[in-house]
Amino acid sequence: MDKLPIIGIVLPCYNEAQMLPETTVSINRLIDGLVARGVISSKSFAVFVDDGSTDATWQLIALKAAEYSYVKGLKLSGNVGHQKALLAGLLCFTQEADALISIDADLQDDITVVEDMVQLFKNGTDVVYGVRRERTTDTFFKRNTALIFYNIMKKMRINIVYNHADYRLCSRRVLAALSEFGEVNLFLRGIIPTIGFSSGRVYYDRLERKAGESKYPFHKMASFAWNGITSFSNYPLKLVTITGFIIFFLCLLMSGYAVGSYLFGKIVPGWVSTVLPMYFLGGVQLFCFGIIGEYVGKIYLEVKKRPNYFIEKRID
Repeated sequence: MDKLPIIGIVLPCYNEAQMLPETTVSINRLIDGLVARGVISSKSFAVFVDDGSTDATWQLIALKAAEYSYVKGLKLSGNVGHQKALLAGLLCFTQEADALISIDADLQDDITVVEDMVQLFKNGTDVVYGVRRERTTDTFFKRNTALIFYNIMKKMRINIVYNHADYRLCSRRVLAALSEFGEVNLFLRGIIPTIGFSSGRVYYDRLERKAGESKYPFHKMASFAWNGITSFSNYPLKLVTITGFIIFFLCLLMSGYAVGSYLFGKIVPGWVSTVLPMYFLGGVQLFCFGIIGEYVGKIYLEVKKRPNYFIEKRID
C-alpha cells in the first residue's frame, strides 16, 4: 500500500457514561501516536455508536466530538443490541476508511496491538483477528463455559476463531461483502470468517475494566451463544432426529422385556412402568418441539426482513 491508510475505530456503547471520558482520551492518544509515526493517515477517526443508552452516553459523545478532531458519533434510535449496533457503525463508515477496527468501549481489549493489526493490513491482510492469549483473568465459571461454547461450535463445524470476540480489523472489501448479508439474527463472529479473504491474527492479554460494569451478564452470554449456534448450524435439529431414534430403540427393548415377562409369567402390576415412560416421552417431545420452535421463530424474523437499526443522529 503506497499511501497511508485511513483507519476507523468503531466502538459500540451502551450506558458507558462512566467509561467514556477515559476511553476517548485513550483512543485519541492512540490515533495521535499512529499518525505521528506515519503508520496511518491523519484522516483516521473513531466512531462511538450509542446503542440507545439511557444515561448520558450520547451527551458525552457529542462533547468529546467537539473536543477531539478524531471523534465521530452515531446515535441509534433505540437499543438494538451489541451486534446490530456494531454492524451500524461498520456499514455507515465503510466508504470513509480503508479499514475499520471494531472494539468494545470498555477497552478491556488491549489497544496497543492496533498498530500490529494495521501493519498486517498494509501487508495485504483483509481481516485481522484480535485473539486472547489466555483466560487467566476470567472466573472459573466464565472460563469453562467459554471453553464449552467454543468446543460445541467446533463440533458443529461452525467456522469461528477460538478466543476471539469482536476485536478485529476488516478491510473495505470485506465490509462491502458484509453489507450483502441481510440477516436479522446476527452473529458477526461466525459471519466474518465465512466471508473469506486473507486473514491474520494478533494476540493480546485482556485487561480489567476501569469503570462501569459489564453489559454481558450470564443470561446475555447464554442467549448470545445460543443465537450463534442456531444461526449457523442445524445440528440441534439433527439432535432431535437422533433423540427420536434412541427413544425408538429403547421402546423396542422395553417391548421385548414386556413380551418376555408375559411369556414367563413374571408380570408385576404397577403404575411406575406406565407413568415413567409417559413422563419421559412427554419431556423429550417438549424439548424437541422447543428446539424446532427456536428455528421457526428465527425463520419468522428473517422472513419479515425488518431493518436492523435506525440512525437518529450523526456527529462528524
